[in-house]
Amino acid sequence: MTTPITEDRQAGSSDSDRKRRRGGLRPLLFAATALTAVAAGVAGTLLYQRFTAPDTSAVDAQAAEIAEALRGELTTSRSSGGATYGGQFTEGTLVAQVQAHGGVLLSADTDRNRAPDKTHTAEVMLGLVPPSEGAVAAAAYPVRCYRYTFGVGAYSVKQSDMTCPAGRTDRRPGSLAAQMGVLLTRQPTGAHPYRPKATEGYAHTPQGAADFLEEERVVTAGDEVSAASGRTDDHGAYVLALRINDVCHYLRMASSPTASDLIPLWAAPADEQEACDVQQAVAAAELHGTDPTKQG
Repeated sequence: MTTPITEDRQAGSSDSDRKRRRGGLRPLLFAATALTAVAAGVAGTLLYQRFTAPDTSAVDAQAAEIAEALRGELTTSRSSGGATYGGQFTEGTLVAQVQAHGGVLLSADTDRNRAPDKTHTAEVMLGLVPPSEGAVAAAAYPVRCYRYTFGVGAYSVKQSDMTCPAGRTDRRPGSLAAQMGVLLTRQPTGAHPYRPKATEGYAHTPQGAADFLEEERVVTAGDEVSAASGRTDDHGAYVLALRINDVCHYLRMASSPTASDLIPLWAAPADEQEACDVQQAVAAAELHGTDPTKQG
C-alpha cells in the first residue's frame, strides 16, 4: 500500500605496599606457597575465560570483509581500453555491504573541516544475522560493533572495535540489538531493493519517486510506503526521506546515465530512523569516492 509522498520545499597496578620482612625459612615457605596458589588461580581464571568467552572470529571476519569491500570501492583506475574500476558510490553501498554481512549501519558522519580530504566515519553493528555460508553456532556469533573511517583512497580505510550502544534509538525499553534485528525483517519485499538501479527518466517529484519504486519493483503491494518529503540537492539530484514498512529510507534520484551504477535506495542509519528528515537525507546522499573518468 502506497500513500502519497509530500515534497518539502524548504531549502557523538596500583602497586601493593612492598614491606621488607624479617624471618627465616618458615616465612619463605609461606610466601612460596602463597605465590604458587596465586599463580594457579590466575592460570585457572585464564583457562576459564578461554572456554567461556565468546568466539568472535566469525563476526570479526565479516567486519574485515566489509573493510576490504570498502577498499575496493575506493580503488579507482582506468584501463588502456577506457574501462573504469571503482568510482563514486552512495551511502547506500555501505548500507548494502553491512546488511549483506548480517548487520546494520548505526551512524554515519563526515568531517568536512579536515583538509585536504574529507574524512567519513561509519559505525556498524554486526552479528545480527549469521553468515549465509556455513553453519555458525549462535554462541560463536555474538553481536559486535565496529568503526570505519575512510577518505578518498583505499589506503585511507581504517577499522577498529567499539562498544555497542545499549539503548534503543527511540528511547523505549529494550536493547538496540533487538530493535535492529526487527529493522532487518522489515526490508522492502521487491526484487533486490538495495541494488544499483537507474532512476533516469523518472520525474523529480513525489509521484515520480512513487512510480520508480513501483515500476522498478523495489516495493510490492505488500509494502507500505508512508508519506515523506523530498528536495533537490546542490548537484541536481532529487532526494527523499520516506518510510517503507515503518523503516526510514533515503532515495536519491539522478538524471545522469552514469547514476545507474549507484544504489539509489537504502535504509537510513539507526540514529536517523526517528527523525527521518529530508535534510539528513540530502547530507547522506553525497557521493563518496572519486570519479575515475576525471583522473589523469
